[in-house]
Amino acid sequence: MPNPTPPFSTGEYERRLRAVRSSMAEQNVDLLFCQDPSNMAWLTGYDGWSFYVHQGVLVFLDEPPEWWGRAQDANGAVRTVWMDDACVNSYPDHYVQSSTLHPMQHLGDLIRERGYGVKRIGVELDNYYFSAKACRALEERLPDARLVDATGLVNWQRTIKSGEELAFMRKAARISEKIIDGIAERVEPGLLKHELVAEIYADAIRGIDADWGDYPAIVPLLPSGTNAAAPHLTWNSDPFRTGEATFFEISGCYRRYHAPLCRTVFLGKPPQHIADAEAALVEGLEAGIDAARAGNTAGDVARALAKPLEQAGIERAARAGYPVGLSYPPDWGERTISIRPEDDTELKAGMTFHFMPGLWMKDWGMEITETILIRPDGPAECLCDRPRELFVKA
Repeated sequence: MPNPTPPFSTGEYERRLRAVRSSMAEQNVDLLFCQDPSNMAWLTGYDGWSFYVHQGVLVFLDEPPEWWGRAQDANGAVRTVWMDDACVNSYPDHYVQSSTLHPMQHLGDLIRERGYGVKRIGVELDNYYFSAKACRALEERLPDARLVDATGLVNWQRTIKSGEELAFMRKAARISEKIIDGIAERVEPGLLKHELVAEIYADAIRGIDADWGDYPAIVPLLPSGTNAAAPHLTWNSDPFRTGEATFFEISGCYRRYHAPLCRTVFLGKPPQHIADAEAALVEGLEAGIDAARAGNTAGDVARALAKPLEQAGIERAARAGYPVGLSYPPDWGERTISIRPEDDTELKAGMTFHFMPGLWMKDWGMEITETILIRPDGPAECLCDRPRELFVKA
Protein backbone atom coordinates (compact mmCIF):
# COMPACT_ATOMS: atom_id res chain seq x y z
CA MET A 1 0.00 0.00 0.00
CA PRO A 2 1.19 3.60 -0.52
CA ASN A 3 3.06 5.39 2.24
CA PRO A 4 0.24 6.63 4.54
CA THR A 5 2.26 9.70 5.61
CA PRO A 6 4.26 10.99 2.62
CA PRO A 7 6.07 14.32 3.02
CA PHE A 8 3.64 16.02 0.63
CA SER A 9 0.03 15.76 -0.43
CA THR A 10 -1.03 13.59 -3.35
CA GLY A 11 -2.11 16.76 -5.13
CA GLU A 12 1.41 18.14 -4.79
CA TYR A 13 2.97 15.04 -6.34
CA GLU A 14 0.40 15.09 -9.15
CA ARG A 15 1.22 18.75 -9.82
CA ARG A 16 4.89 17.85 -10.17
CA LEU A 17 4.13 15.00 -12.55
CA ARG A 18 2.00 17.26 -14.75
CA ALA A 19 4.86 19.72 -15.05
CA VAL A 20 7.39 17.01 -15.91
CA ARG A 21 5.09 15.35 -18.43
CA SER A 22 4.44 18.66 -20.12
CA SER A 23 8.18 19.18 -20.52
CA MET A 24 8.58 15.62 -21.76
CA ALA A 25 5.97 16.21 -24.44
CA GLU A 26 7.64 19.46 -25.49
CA GLN A 27 10.97 17.65 -25.87
CA ASN A 28 9.43 14.62 -27.59
CA VAL A 29 10.44 12.24 -24.78
CA ASP A 30 8.28 9.11 -24.58
CA LEU A 31 9.77 7.75 -21.37
CA LEU A 32 11.98 9.47 -18.80
CA PHE A 33 14.43 7.67 -16.52
CA CYS A 34 15.63 9.79 -13.58
CA GLN A 35 18.65 8.64 -11.58
CA ASP A 36 19.24 11.78 -9.52
CA PRO A 37 18.05 10.93 -5.98
CA SER A 38 16.74 14.48 -5.55
CA ASN A 39 14.57 14.10 -8.64
CA MET A 40 13.51 10.65 -7.48
CA ALA A 41 12.42 12.02 -4.11
CA TRP A 42 10.70 15.04 -5.67
CA LEU A 43 8.63 12.82 -7.95
CA THR A 44 7.91 9.86 -5.67
CA GLY A 45 8.84 10.66 -2.07
CA TYR A 46 11.51 7.95 -2.00
CA ASP A 47 14.03 8.62 0.74
CA GLY A 48 16.92 6.26 1.44
CA TRP A 49 20.72 6.13 1.46
CA SER A 50 20.86 3.83 -1.54
CA PHE A 51 22.15 6.16 -4.25
CA TYR A 52 25.49 4.33 -4.28
CA VAL A 53 23.86 1.60 -6.40
CA HIS A 54 21.88 2.03 -9.60
CA GLN A 55 18.30 3.12 -9.08
CA GLY A 56 15.82 5.50 -10.63
CA VAL A 57 12.28 6.47 -11.47
CA LEU A 58 10.52 5.75 -14.76
CA VAL A 59 8.15 8.56 -15.74
CA PHE A 60 5.53 7.72 -18.38
CA LEU A 61 3.33 10.20 -20.21
CA ASP A 62 0.08 8.44 -19.33
CA GLU A 63 0.86 5.89 -16.59
CA PRO A 64 1.86 6.19 -12.92
CA PRO A 65 5.61 6.61 -12.30
CA GLU A 66 7.55 3.53 -11.25
CA TRP A 67 10.43 3.24 -8.81
CA TRP A 68 13.23 0.86 -9.86
CA GLY A 69 16.21 -0.21 -7.81
CA ARG A 70 18.02 -2.90 -5.85
CA ALA A 71 15.76 -5.61 -4.40
CA GLN A 72 16.67 -4.93 -0.78
CA ASP A 73 15.91 -1.23 -1.28
CA ALA A 74 12.43 -2.00 -2.63
CA ASN A 75 11.48 -2.48 1.03
CA GLY A 76 12.37 1.16 1.58
CA ALA A 77 10.51 2.25 -1.54
CA VAL A 78 7.18 0.71 -0.52
CA ARG A 79 7.54 2.50 2.82
CA THR A 80 8.31 5.96 1.43
CA VAL A 81 6.80 6.46 -2.05
CA TRP A 82 3.29 7.79 -2.53
CA MET A 83 2.40 5.33 -5.32
CA ASP A 84 0.93 1.84 -4.98
CA ASP A 85 3.24 -1.11 -4.32
CA ALA A 86 2.70 -2.27 -7.91
CA CYS A 87 4.75 0.75 -8.99
CA VAL A 88 7.88 -0.59 -7.26
CA ASN A 89 10.22 -2.75 -9.37
CA SER A 90 13.59 -4.20 -8.41
CA TYR A 91 16.55 -6.13 -9.71
CA PRO A 92 18.20 -9.14 -7.97
CA ASP A 93 21.33 -8.64 -5.91
CA HIS A 94 23.56 -10.63 -8.25
CA TYR A 95 23.55 -7.58 -10.55
CA VAL A 96 25.26 -5.47 -7.88
CA GLN A 97 28.97 -4.80 -8.54
CA SER A 98 29.20 -7.75 -10.90
CA SER A 99 31.94 -8.09 -13.51
CA THR A 100 29.59 -9.87 -15.92
CA LEU A 101 26.19 -8.27 -15.31
CA HIS A 102 24.96 -4.69 -14.98
CA PRO A 103 21.70 -3.41 -13.45
CA MET A 104 20.99 -1.46 -16.64
CA GLN A 105 20.57 -4.77 -18.44
CA HIS A 106 17.67 -5.51 -16.09
CA LEU A 107 16.24 -2.03 -16.63
CA GLY A 108 16.55 -2.37 -20.41
CA ASP A 109 14.62 -5.63 -20.33
CA LEU A 110 11.92 -4.00 -18.20
CA ILE A 111 11.63 -1.07 -20.59
CA ARG A 112 11.38 -3.37 -23.59
CA GLU A 113 8.74 -5.50 -21.87
CA ARG A 114 6.71 -2.37 -21.22
CA GLY A 115 6.67 -1.62 -24.96
CA TYR A 116 9.22 1.21 -25.04
CA GLY A 117 12.04 -0.64 -26.76
CA VAL A 118 11.77 1.52 -29.89
CA LYS A 119 10.88 4.83 -28.23
CA ARG A 120 12.73 8.04 -27.33
CA ILE A 121 13.97 7.57 -23.78
CA GLY A 122 15.26 10.50 -21.77
CA VAL A 123 18.21 9.92 -19.42
CA GLU A 124 20.20 12.30 -17.22
CA LEU A 125 23.53 12.05 -19.01
CA ASP A 126 25.34 14.75 -17.02
CA ASN A 127 24.61 13.48 -13.54
CA TYR A 128 26.71 12.20 -10.66
CA TYR A 129 24.68 9.00 -10.45
CA PHE A 130 24.61 7.83 -14.09
CA SER A 131 27.94 6.40 -15.17
CA ALA A 132 29.34 6.00 -18.67
CA LYS A 133 29.16 2.23 -18.22
CA ALA A 134 25.51 2.46 -17.20
CA CYS A 135 24.68 4.43 -20.34
CA ARG A 136 26.57 1.98 -22.54
CA ALA A 137 24.86 -1.03 -20.92
CA LEU A 138 21.43 0.52 -21.42
CA GLU A 139 22.16 1.39 -25.04
CA GLU A 140 23.34 -2.15 -25.73
CA ARG A 141 20.19 -3.57 -24.15
CA LEU A 142 17.93 -1.23 -26.14
CA PRO A 143 19.51 -1.16 -29.62
CA ASP A 144 16.30 0.07 -31.30
CA ALA A 145 15.53 2.82 -28.79
CA ARG A 146 16.94 6.32 -28.94
CA LEU A 147 18.47 7.59 -25.70
CA VAL A 148 18.24 11.38 -25.54
CA ASP A 149 19.80 13.75 -23.04
CA ALA A 150 17.19 14.84 -20.51
CA THR A 151 19.64 16.34 -18.03
CA GLY A 152 17.87 19.09 -16.13
CA LEU A 153 14.39 18.28 -17.40
CA VAL A 154 13.09 17.57 -13.90
CA ASN A 155 15.45 20.04 -12.22
CA TRP A 156 13.92 22.97 -14.12
CA GLN A 157 10.45 22.01 -12.91
CA ARG A 158 11.76 22.26 -9.34
CA THR A 159 12.86 25.91 -9.58
CA ILE A 160 9.53 27.40 -8.41
CA LYS A 161 8.69 26.10 -4.95
CA SER A 162 5.18 25.30 -3.82
CA GLY A 163 3.78 26.47 -0.52
CA GLU A 164 4.36 23.00 0.92
CA GLU A 165 8.02 23.11 -0.09
CA LEU A 166 8.54 26.60 1.28
CA ALA A 167 7.17 25.49 4.63
CA PHE A 168 9.95 22.89 4.79
CA MET A 169 12.59 25.42 3.73
CA ARG A 170 11.50 27.81 6.47
CA LYS A 171 11.97 25.04 9.02
CA ALA A 172 15.44 24.40 7.58
CA ALA A 173 16.19 28.12 7.89
CA ARG A 174 15.42 28.07 11.61
CA ILE A 175 17.90 25.21 11.99
CA SER A 176 20.51 27.16 10.00
CA GLU A 177 20.09 30.07 12.39
CA LYS A 178 20.57 27.75 15.36
CA ILE A 179 23.80 26.38 13.87
CA ILE A 180 25.22 29.85 13.17
CA ASP A 181 24.27 31.02 16.66
CA GLY A 182 26.10 28.04 18.14
CA ILE A 183 29.19 28.72 16.04
CA ALA A 184 29.31 32.39 17.06
CA GLU A 185 28.95 31.47 20.72
CA ARG A 186 31.49 28.64 20.83
CA VAL A 187 34.35 29.56 18.51
CA GLU A 188 37.40 30.91 20.36
CA PRO A 189 41.19 30.70 20.16
CA GLY A 190 42.41 27.21 21.03
CA LEU A 191 39.16 25.39 20.30
CA LEU A 192 39.88 22.43 18.04
CA LYS A 193 37.99 22.45 14.77
CA HIS A 194 36.69 18.90 14.97
CA GLU A 195 35.24 19.64 18.39
CA LEU A 196 33.25 22.54 16.99
CA VAL A 197 32.09 20.44 14.03
CA ALA A 198 30.72 17.86 16.47
CA GLU A 199 28.59 20.62 18.01
CA ILE A 200 27.52 21.83 14.55
CA TYR A 201 26.22 18.37 13.74
CA ALA A 202 24.49 18.11 17.10
CA ASP A 203 22.67 21.41 16.54
CA ALA A 204 21.81 20.43 12.97
CA ILE A 205 20.31 17.06 13.86
CA ARG A 206 18.53 18.12 17.05
CA GLY A 207 16.76 20.82 15.06
CA ILE A 208 14.21 23.17 16.60
CA ASP A 209 11.56 21.70 18.89
CA ALA A 210 9.60 19.12 16.88
CA ASP A 211 11.32 20.10 13.62
CA TRP A 212 14.12 17.54 13.63
CA GLY A 213 17.19 17.96 11.46
CA ASP A 214 18.02 15.82 8.45
CA TYR A 215 21.57 15.28 7.17
CA PRO A 216 22.61 18.12 4.85
CA ALA A 217 23.87 17.42 1.35
CA ILE A 218 27.23 19.12 2.08
CA VAL A 219 29.36 18.72 5.18
CA PRO A 220 30.39 21.84 7.16
CA LEU A 221 33.10 23.86 5.42
CA LEU A 222 35.29 25.99 7.70
CA PRO A 223 38.78 26.89 6.44
CA SER A 224 40.75 29.52 8.35
CA GLY A 225 43.44 32.10 7.62
CA THR A 226 45.19 31.60 4.29
CA ASN A 227 43.26 28.35 3.78
CA ALA A 228 40.05 30.39 3.55
CA ALA A 229 41.19 31.25 0.03
CA ALA A 230 39.97 27.74 -0.87
CA PRO A 231 36.16 27.46 -0.91
CA HIS A 232 35.69 23.73 -0.34
CA LEU A 233 37.96 22.62 2.51
CA THR A 234 36.31 20.80 5.41
CA TRP A 235 37.97 20.47 8.84
CA ASN A 236 40.85 18.94 10.76
CA SER A 237 42.08 19.03 14.35
CA ASP A 238 43.75 22.44 14.10
CA PRO A 239 42.85 25.04 16.74
CA PHE A 240 41.18 28.32 15.89
CA ARG A 241 43.76 31.11 16.13
CA THR A 242 43.73 34.81 16.97
CA GLY A 243 44.30 36.96 13.89
CA GLU A 244 42.52 34.61 11.49
CA ALA A 245 39.17 34.71 9.70
CA THR A 246 37.19 31.48 9.35
CA PHE A 247 34.15 31.24 7.14
CA PHE A 248 31.46 28.71 7.98
CA GLU A 249 29.37 27.30 5.15
CA ILE A 250 26.48 25.34 6.63
CA SER A 251 22.83 24.54 6.09
CA GLY A 252 19.98 23.33 8.19
CA CYS A 253 18.06 20.53 6.52
CA TYR A 254 14.46 19.46 7.09
CA ARG A 255 12.95 16.52 5.18
CA ARG A 256 15.77 16.95 2.60
CA TYR A 257 15.10 20.69 2.11
CA HIS A 258 17.94 23.14 2.71
CA ALA A 259 18.40 26.82 3.54
CA PRO A 260 22.17 27.49 3.39
CA LEU A 261 23.64 30.29 5.47
CA CYS A 262 27.29 31.36 5.61
CA ARG A 263 29.00 33.71 8.02
CA THR A 264 32.64 34.57 8.76
CA VAL A 265 34.18 34.90 12.22
CA PHE A 266 37.36 36.87 12.86
CA LEU A 267 39.22 36.28 16.14
CA GLY A 268 40.87 39.52 17.21
CA LYS A 269 40.91 42.86 15.38
CA PRO A 270 40.40 42.52 11.61
CA PRO A 271 43.00 44.18 9.39
CA GLN A 272 41.81 47.02 7.20
CA HIS A 273 41.55 44.98 4.00
CA ILE A 274 39.19 42.55 5.74
CA ALA A 275 37.04 45.38 7.12
CA ASP A 276 36.90 47.03 3.69
CA ALA A 277 35.96 43.74 2.04
CA GLU A 278 33.18 43.21 4.57
CA ALA A 279 31.70 46.63 3.85
CA ALA A 280 31.79 46.10 0.08
CA LEU A 281 30.40 42.57 0.31
CA VAL A 282 27.50 43.57 2.55
CA GLU A 283 26.69 46.50 0.27
CA GLY A 284 26.79 44.18 -2.73
CA LEU A 285 24.59 41.60 -1.02
CA GLU A 286 21.98 44.19 -0.17
CA ALA A 287 22.05 45.57 -3.72
CA GLY A 288 21.68 42.06 -5.11
CA ILE A 289 18.78 41.24 -2.79
CA ASP A 290 17.05 44.43 -3.92
CA ALA A 291 17.59 43.46 -7.58
CA ALA A 292 16.28 39.93 -6.97
CA ARG A 293 12.74 40.73 -8.06
CA ALA A 294 10.24 38.89 -10.20
CA GLY A 295 10.72 40.00 -13.80
CA ASN A 296 14.41 40.78 -13.42
CA THR A 297 17.07 38.27 -14.43
CA ALA A 298 19.73 36.30 -12.63
CA GLY A 299 22.24 38.50 -14.44
CA ASP A 300 20.66 41.63 -12.95
CA VAL A 301 21.38 40.28 -9.47
CA ALA A 302 24.98 39.50 -10.37
CA ARG A 303 25.58 42.97 -11.80
CA ALA A 304 24.06 44.68 -8.76
CA LEU A 305 26.36 42.66 -6.51
CA ALA A 306 29.44 43.35 -8.60
CA LYS A 307 29.31 47.16 -8.61
CA PRO A 308 30.25 47.78 -4.93
CA LEU A 309 32.86 45.02 -5.07
CA GLU A 310 34.49 46.47 -8.17
CA GLN A 311 34.53 49.93 -6.60
CA ALA A 312 36.45 48.38 -3.69
CA GLY A 313 38.92 46.76 -6.10
CA ILE A 314 37.57 43.24 -5.57
CA GLU A 315 37.08 41.04 -8.62
CA ARG A 316 35.17 37.76 -8.44
CA ALA A 317 35.44 35.11 -11.15
CA ALA A 318 32.91 32.67 -9.67
CA ARG A 319 29.13 32.73 -9.99
CA ALA A 320 27.29 34.28 -7.04
CA GLY A 321 24.52 31.79 -6.40
CA TYR A 322 22.28 28.98 -7.52
CA PRO A 323 18.83 27.51 -6.81
CA VAL A 324 18.41 25.43 -3.66
CA GLY A 325 15.74 23.28 -2.09
CA LEU A 326 15.54 19.52 -1.96
CA SER A 327 18.86 17.72 -2.33
CA TYR A 328 21.03 14.72 -1.53
CA PRO A 329 24.83 14.51 -1.36
CA PRO A 330 27.17 15.61 -2.79
CA ASP A 331 25.70 19.13 -3.14
CA TRP A 332 22.62 21.17 -2.30
CA GLY A 333 22.36 23.09 -5.57
CA GLU A 334 19.65 22.29 -8.12
CA ARG A 335 21.99 22.70 -11.13
CA THR A 336 19.88 25.01 -13.29
CA ILE A 337 20.16 28.81 -12.98
CA SER A 338 23.39 30.58 -12.04
CA ILE A 339 23.64 34.09 -10.62
CA ARG A 340 26.20 35.50 -13.04
CA PRO A 341 26.10 38.35 -15.56
CA GLU A 342 25.56 36.20 -18.64
CA ASP A 343 22.55 34.27 -17.23
CA ASP A 344 19.41 35.99 -18.52
CA THR A 345 16.94 33.58 -16.89
CA GLU A 346 13.90 35.52 -15.71
CA LEU A 347 13.27 35.41 -11.99
CA LYS A 348 9.81 34.26 -10.98
CA ALA A 349 7.93 34.29 -7.69
CA GLY A 350 8.61 31.14 -5.70
CA MET A 351 12.19 30.64 -6.88
CA THR A 352 14.72 30.12 -4.10
CA PHE A 353 18.47 30.73 -4.33
CA HIS A 354 21.56 30.49 -2.22
CA PHE A 355 22.88 34.01 -2.88
CA MET A 356 26.48 33.05 -2.38
CA PRO A 357 29.09 35.67 -3.36
CA GLY A 358 32.02 34.17 -1.49
CA LEU A 359 35.30 36.07 -1.61
CA TRP A 360 38.23 33.71 -2.12
CA MET A 361 41.33 35.81 -2.57
CA LYS A 362 45.00 34.82 -2.82
CA ASP A 363 45.61 34.41 0.90
CA TRP A 364 42.28 35.08 2.65
CA GLY A 365 38.59 34.42 2.27
CA MET A 366 35.19 35.57 3.46
CA GLU A 367 31.63 34.29 3.08
CA ILE A 368 28.47 36.15 4.03
CA THR A 369 25.49 34.61 2.24
CA GLU A 370 21.70 34.29 2.31
CA THR A 371 19.03 31.92 1.09
CA ILE A 372 16.55 34.15 -0.73
CA LEU A 373 12.98 33.73 -1.97
CA ILE A 374 11.72 35.64 -5.00
CA ARG A 375 8.44 37.29 -4.05
CA PRO A 376 5.55 38.34 -6.33
CA ASP A 377 6.37 41.98 -5.58
CA GLY A 378 9.35 43.78 -4.15
CA PRO A 379 12.85 42.57 -3.32
CA ALA A 380 13.67 39.01 -2.34
CA GLU A 381 12.96 37.70 1.14
CA CYS A 382 15.85 36.28 3.16
CA LEU A 383 14.68 33.05 4.77
CA CYS A 384 17.20 33.39 7.61
CA ASP A 385 17.37 36.36 9.95
CA ARG A 386 20.85 36.87 11.30
CA PRO A 387 23.15 39.95 11.17
CA ARG A 388 24.66 40.34 7.73
CA GLU A 389 28.17 41.15 8.89
CA LEU A 390 31.60 39.85 9.82
CA PHE A 391 31.38 38.36 13.31
CA VAL A 392 34.29 39.71 15.35
CA LYS A 393 35.36 38.13 18.62
CA ALA A 394 38.16 39.89 20.46
